[in-house]
Amino acid sequence: KTIAGYKEVAKDRVFMIYCLISVGVVLVYMNMNSTLSVFLRDNYGFTADWFGLLLAMNAAMVVFFQIWIANKISKYDPMKMMALGTIFYMVGFGMYGFISEFYLFFIAMAIITIGEMIISPVSQTAVSFLAPQDKRGRYMAFFGFTWGIPATFGVIISGLIMDYIGPNWLWYIAAIIGFITAIGFWLIRKI
Repeated sequence: KTIAGYKEVAKDRVFMIYCLISVGVVLVYMNMNSTLSVFLRDNYGFTADWFGLLLAMNAAMVVFFQIWIANKISKYDPMKMMALGTIFYMVGFGMYGFISEFYLFFIAMAIITIGEMIISPVSQTAVSFLAPQDKRGRYMAFFGFTWGIPATFGVIISGLIMDYIGPNWLWYIAAIIGFITAIGFWLIRKI
């Protein structure tokens, strides 16, 4: 019975497109906690202490601004907000491919954090809008794969890009994926 329930979810075309687009967003985002520290250390001598400050700034911004931002964006279409948040990811992660000043690393992280504060609450809300009321649990569980799949393969792919194509290319590709997924979220509103 459980597997049949998930097959039913998999037949929902719009939801499956949403999940596929969301995989792209997570592929970009997961670099913050995996390859970004290695990139900054190896290319700019960024120490663990500096990276700790970078993540502390991210956490502080979330603590102080998450509720305010969530309240501001709650009245807008979730897919428009997902597109907006993804644009912030595109700019913030993409910046790492072009910048070399320490203060700019913090500005890029601030931009990423704004995207995170938009995407995190809205991504679940979008699932609840797409799911029939009596199947929301299954839809939420299925949506969890959009994190599991990139977490399993994304770090390996990112490492291969850094080693064999070039470290800056990881961020160029992240920006390109961000741009494509932002367009995807914008267009899914019309399906």
